Amino acid sequence: MTMTPSSTSFAVTENADRATPEQITTVLQDPGFGSHFTDHMAMIDWGRGEGWHDPRVVPYGPLQLDPSAAVFHYGQEIFEGMKAYRHADGSVWTFRPERNAERLNNSARRLALPELPPTMFLDAVKELVAIDQAWVPSADSGETSLYIRPFMIATEEALGVRPSNRVLFSVIASPAGAYFTGGLKPVSLWVSELYVRAAAGGTGEAKCGGNYAASLASQAEGIENGCDQVVFLDAVERRYVEELGGMNLFFVHADGRIVTPELTGTILPGVTRSSLLELARERGLQVEERRFTIDEWREGAASGEISEVFACGTAAVITPVGRLAWNGGEVAMPGTHELTMSLREELLDIQYGRAEDRHGWMYQLV
Repeated sequence: MTMTPSSTSFAVTENADRATPEQITTVLQDPGFGSHFTDHMAMIDWGRGEGWHDPRVVPYGPLQLDPSAAVFHYGQEIFEGMKAYRHADGSVWTFRPERNAERLNNSARRLALPELPPTMFLDAVKELVAIDQAWVPSADSGETSLYIRPFMIATEEALGVRPSNRVLFSVIASPAGAYFTGGLKPVSLWVSELYVRAAAGGTGEAKCGGNYAASLASQAEGIENGCDQVVFLDAVERRYVEELGGMNLFFVHADGRIVTPELTGTILPGVTRSSLLELARERGLQVEERRFTIDEWREGAASGEISEVFACGTAAVITPVGRLAWNGGEVAMPGTHELTMSLREELLDIQYGRAEDRHGWMYQLV
């Protein structure tokens, strides 16, 4: 998918104190994740009766919000996560952004926020990356990228419990190094038995901050028990595997079948998840989207019926799972993660322009 002309006209205010090339080079040598931010941000306002208006790119900096702004009190907030990749010819691309635009609007409907026209979403991302393209790491710098964070917040000054009459949509960006600083290695997961992430009819399939806040206590519990991440189970029977705090799960069986928990309204529909399902099916692999119990996982890993487990998401791409632990036990994942790593390499090669984009997934930004 090539770049299309912007249909939204953004007023641009250049940052007079933008980083020098030398400062950017220093940051890109060790960017970390979400620690440094580019010089500008894109913003669009919405008002009931006015609609979306005043698209602009301004210097990156603090937002001025009234203490009574609805986002602080009632959590009317949603966001997305994307990456921009530098290809060998110097061009800059992102991956399936139309899916992020679609998911943002799905989240907006659930949180009673206004939907944003997808063209406006894409234009805001393009405008920001174009003006701050110097922050996109070079193609030869390893598994690096520019992480892009679009978000929408309720800004009306009011304490009444109702949808906000004023909203802000913004896009910020942060150079990102490889997600695993010590190199990719299998992660250990803790089964959360006390807390759940989402329930039927809730906000589980929306990408809103409250879902992530609700996962932090379990995350802390997992770390206390020597694990890297937490596995959440369903809210009713407490036996069906759902997802991690921010990643979807896949289970590879010894006979080559791949199983991933089906989208029941309590699981975030990951863009990476849907892409891997398509890549796996193209390889002729049998893929099942169904409910999957924690006992199936424990028993399958112990017997060797499950040969690999991996998690996936925008930030980490694909992460092999090496160990599952819970109160009273643990089990190691067998296998060498061959399929996991093969799928990971295939997806990364598409994103970084090293392989043919036969699906039209890539979208040129610069």
